[in-house]
Amino acid sequence: MRTLEQLVDERAATTGFSGVVRVDRGGETVLAAAYGLADRAHGLPVTLDTQFGTASMTKGFTALVVLRLIEGGVLQLDTAARTLLGADLPLVDNGVTVEHLLAHRSGIGDYLNEGTLGDFTDYVMPVPVHRLASTKDYLIALDGHPQESPPGEAFRYNNAGFVVLAVLAERVTGRAFADLVDSLVCVPAGLHDSAFLRSDELPGRAAIGYLTADSPRTNVLHLPVLGSGDGGLYSTAADLHRFWTALYAGHVVTPAAVAEMTRPRSDWPEEDRRYGLGIHLHATTDAVFLEGMDAGVSCASHHDSAAGVTFTVLSNTTRGAWPLVSLLARTLQPARGSSDVASSGRDHGRDQRPPTVGG
Repeated sequence: MRTLEQLVDERAATTGFSGVVRVDRGGETVLAAAYGLADRAHGLPVTLDTQFGTASMTKGFTALVVLRLIEGGVLQLDTAARTLLGADLPLVDNGVTVEHLLAHRSGIGDYLNEGTLGDFTDYVMPVPVHRLASTKDYLIALDGHPQESPPGEAFRYNNAGFVVLAVLAERVTGRAFADLVDSLVCVPAGLHDSAFLRSDELPGRAAIGYLTADSPRTNVLHLPVLGSGDGGLYSTAADLHRFWTALYAGHVVTPAAVAEMTRPRSDWPEEDRRYGLGIHLHATTDAVFLEGMDAGVSCASHHDSAAGVTFTVLSNTTRGAWPLVSLLARTLQPARGSSDVASSGRDHGRDQRPPTVGG
């Protein structure tokens, strides 16, 4: 019988995978492997310490910033967004609350409407990417989109809602959102290699994102120069393992807040999963996960406390992570099912998931 390492090596070789795979079981790292190039122009290899863009995995960090602020008494789940938005974004319904935004039940118009976007490697940003260098810069992109449904009425995955949450967090604290993520989430979780990085000045340890497995074209013109609440954090596989450990140990928010975050708010039958507050939930078990996909980015990190398994796949290509995610889900959790690991359709405008879970 082939070992897990052999299975992963074979899948990485046949798919041209570029990235990092890490698996922890029962508190021990059973696999940590790096493949491909972080910088193709200069032939720099991916290493276990390479930082990768995480796209919508960032939403979990945004949710934790908000929950920390709620625990600190400066926000509440029922805080109306309008109380902090003031005259900005006038098309956001006055009844939209922090909880609606966290649960993708706000009904606000999205600045990246998945129903009208083309391929995720198209140039989909509604404003020039260099103009999006801080959270407040996103207001011009968020404005002008009519409310799509009454607050709380329906689940609809929404990028804009998490940028609005970043705006609210900045206004209630007077601090930059990136600093809030660092001080309220990364520091208490012991994450040393997770940060918002500018795409036009990436440090040497950060992987450059490539549109396809065999193209030299990068994603620098496809994504905001600096991310915000809906995406753009960079991290490593080791940091993401530490993230899950710290989260469930109560080092970031209290266990009660973790329970609230992971309590199902919505069924998502089209994707064979459920959703909590900023986090994906297995359709039938207590397993949780974060995932993301952008031009030049694909990634997922799964944590199953009951099974004692955590696995993370990070890739610097648009679709590269999904064959490995699918393999690990079937291999590590065969009895618990893997149909919700990666499914059809779009995660969001900048963040499409794989077309199939089966291979």
